Amino acid sequence: MPVRGIRGAIDAARNSREEILSKSRTLLEALIRENRLRPGDVASAIFSLTPDLDAEFPAIAARQLGWTDVPLMCCRELAVPGSMKRVIRIMLLVNTSTPASKIRHQYLGRTPSLRPDLNRKKTQGDRS
Repeated sequence: MPVRGIRGAIDAARNSREEILSKSRTLLEALIRENRLRPGDVASAIFSLTPDLDAEFPAIAARQLGWTDVPLMCCRELAVPGSMKRVIRIMLLVNTSTPASKIRHQYLGRTPSLRPDLNRKKTQGDRS
């Protein structure tokens, strides 16, 4: 079974433990729901934060959802001038037979502008 990457991002209103965990859970739940994932499908997960978010590790949200056997890693995004502030990103590496074209990446809140190519508007009748 191939391993596929599923990406997502969400913005946080403030740098607090509660906000980072809440937004991370929201994004994880969207990735799980939209891709019909089970914890056993996830090979590993990488969480990143922009430099202005440092109040908590976002991977704790996955542990709170019961991901006790999934390898998790947190890291810092590059501080590129002019880039969006207070962003949490997640990349899940999953074992799935779903074709790459059917993967449903999730960019929530203000983050769809980060990857407009992955956030095209659905047209009527488009079920992809």
